[in-house]
Formats: sequence, structure tokens, C-alpha cells
Amino acid sequence: MKLASLKRGRDGALVVVSRDLSRAVEAAEVAPTLQAALDDWTAAAPALQALYERLNAGSAEGAFDLDMAALASPLPRAYQWADGSAYVNHVELVRKARGAEMPESFWEDPLMYQGGSDSFVGPRDPIIAGSEEWGIDFEAEMAVVTDDVPMGTTPEAAASHIKLLMLVNDVSLRNLIPGELAKGFGFFQSKPASAFSPVAVTPDELGDAWDGTRAHLPMVVHLNGELFGRPNTGVDMTFDFARLVSHVTKTREMEAGSIVGSGTISNYDRSQGSCCLAERRMLEKLDAGEPSTPFMSFGDRVRIEMFDAAGESIFGAIDQQVEEFRG
Repeated sequence: MKLASLKRGRDGALVVVSRDLSRAVEAAEVAPTLQAALDDWTAAAPALQALYERLNAGSAEGAFDLDMAALASPLPRAYQWADGSAYVNHVELVRKARGAEMPESFWEDPLMYQGGSDSFVGPRDPIIAGSEEWGIDFEAEMAVVTDDVPMGTTPEAAASHIKLLMLVNDVSLRNLIPGELAKGFGFFQSKPASAFSPVAVTPDELGDAWDGTRAHLPMVVHLNGELFGRPNTGVDMTFDFARLVSHVTKTREMEAGSIVGSGTISNYDRSQGSCCLAERRMLEKLDAGEPSTPFMSFGDRVRIEMFDAAGESIFGAIDQQVEEFRG
């Protein structure tokens, strides 16, 4: 099934969305918000599924045409947003571009940071930045949403806790990152609010393209209307989502509604393009000695989407334009 949140209050109003993304119906009879549904997923999921089936059959009372601009991110705020770096070839490339060796441990233990989860932006909301000098970049990723996950959950057990899938634009301010990392305490100002796809979907919506721990479909990214990249999310993913969830729970439990991201999608086959500007700039630097692609400017637009085998959009598109912060 496909779920979304209308922009209403801090946590949105839960709606069930049709498979073709054209129609929706409010789900207040089941749960007022997506977080409330996840808090009682065992009871809520069957009721939401029944409403989804009625909506697709054209028999859901109160159904309406869906306006993507009216949607917040599926979880407008979350108790946990932990972003990994599952595509280690991307990390290797970053370090190679600056002449740094990559520790072997990076292939064995996931990198992860805890992002700001108190205020996500909607999939059609602008990327707000105070200056183009900050090095504004998009990062196209996948993410999973879990139910309650106990501390010490193994990768084998973690897969069953994945309840929903989403796309992510995890915006990075590249020119602020070096100074922050030099302090030895991780990202903060360099990671503004992320945006998630218009809808979150249950894994079965991907059919055979979901193997239980990862998706096997291209992540399609357009920058200012031109194709920027379409690397496959299932290729070169060193750590699958079960491993990432297990990593989080080594020393703590995860609460229902926690989000775990994959990090920037990246394939060794560079002909498929990239999912962030930094990667393209790194490749240009390695090839020509310096990057030629600029970071984003005010007015630039990025579109992130994933399509099924029939060419239909699964999650809807993240479609954001960069705007200057006016105060």
C-alpha cells in the first residue's frame, strides 16, 4: 500500500494513496497520523490495506484527487533519522579525490550519522539556503521506516522490522562540511532539513524488485530538467538495510517510526551517472585535475524519482527548487 501525510498540524493527516498516485482518502478512522499507525502497526496495517484496496477499486468513500504539493513528507518529523553510507565505493571515491586512503574497516562496519529529524520538508517544498557559497548539493537516497526494533537485533532479524520504504533528498552544504568534520564531532549545520518522497510504500509494492533487504531499481535524478543519473539501488550496496538497522541497534533500541537512510546511491559503472553533485565533481577532478560542474544555485531544480518495470512512478517525485533564505 501507499501512504502519505497532508500538510495539517505538526505531524500531518494520514491518507492512503492509490497505486497510480492519482487519488487519496483520509485514514482518520484507522489512525490520525502515520506515526500513530506505526505505533500500533499490527492493528493499523490490515485496516489501512483494506482501505487501500477499496480506493484502488473505486469504492472508498471520501476519495479525492491528490495534489502532491499538498503533501508533507510522509513523516513530517520523526523520533529517529539515522543516515548510513551503504555504497562504500562512493566513500572510496570521495577519499581518493583528496588523496586519502580508505581504512579497510569501512568495508566491514557501516558509517552512520544521526541527522535532524524534528522538521523534514515536503517533497515539493524549496531547498532554503542562506548563500550559494555554502556549496548546495542534493543527495538521492532510499530509506526504510521501522516498527519497534529491540537492542541487539541481528541483521537476519532486522529485515522483518522494515515496514515502509521512501526516497530521500538528503541535502548537503558541501563547503560547510570540512570545517565541521575538522572539529571531530560530525555534521550539523552542513545538513539542513531533508525531504522525503510524497508517499511511503510497503515493500510489496516493489514486487520482485525488493529482495527483503534492498531494492533493485534505478534512482532517477534530473537537474534542471536534464538527466543527471540513474544508478541502480541494488548494485554495489555494501551494507543492505537489514545490516544498517542492526548497526543502529547494537547499543540502543529503535522506536516505531525510526528512519534509516542508505546514503547516496552510487554504482561503479559511472555511465549510469550520479546521485549527487559532489560525486560528479570528484570524477571530474580525477579525470581533468579539477571539477567543472558547479554546486546548485538559487533557482536550480532537482527531481528524484523511481519507476517500476512498467515505467510507473512508485513513490511520486521529490521536486525541489533552491531558494534564498530571506529571514
